[in-house]
Amino acid sequence: MGKKKIIKKSTEELLKEREDIESKMQKGAAGPEPGKAGIQDGFLYISSSYNNTILTLTDERGSVLCWISAGKIGFKGTKKGTPYAANRVAELMAQNIQKFKLDKIQVRVKGIGSGRESAIRALAAHGVNIVSIEDQTAIPHNGCRPPKARKV
Repeated sequence: MGKKKIIKKSTEELLKEREDIESKMQKGAAGPEPGKAGIQDGFLYISSSYNNTILTLTDERGSVLCWISAGKIGFKGTKKGTPYAANRVAELMAQNIQKFKLDKIQVRVKGIGSGRESAIRALAAHGVNIVSIEDQTAIPHNGCRPPKARKV
């Protein structure tokens, strides 16, 4: 199998990441509804292809709070498109959702990769309150124009 590479972040990187999250949380505290502190609802976009799985967390207005991909956490090559990689990505996203203190999450899935199901299952297993799951995969209709008939 080969050696497994564990990515270790330095304390400076961890502090910078924490400051980014806290600043976004403070921006969300000055939301459109008076009386409510912070962001309550959010959207989670799962983009799953044969090569990678990308999870993007947004607030109600659509501004991106954070994103995580299989490549970002250390998977390389064809391993990025596996269900295991999608599971690990979803675990980290569940931790970020808890940091942002989001109550309800609406999941929107796009793509035909093998990480679709496992990412949703991992989110549900980690206590994320999923309100709805919507499939936004593009469906081709009528396709491309066929080639011209061959003249012999």
